[in-house]
Amino acid sequence: MDPEMNYAAAFAQLSEIAREIEHESISVDELADKVKLASELIAFCQNKLRHTETEVGRIIDQMQQGEESAD
Repeated sequence: MDPEMNYAAAFAQLSEIAREIEHESISVDELADKVKLASELIAFCQNKLRHTETEVGRIIDQMQQGEESAD
């Protein structure tokens, strides 16, 4: 997987793989490779979402602490 991958690009690739599978446009020879790539992309997206959730939570906590200090 590309080391500079971002969430939007990973999601777009996942969407394309899903579309190909739904329309049965993937050959049997490609199917295992596509499923493996999809698995890696899903893991990447899940990790990115977890990291973002943690960061947003941290920012909210800092904002709340700032508000309490101002009171």
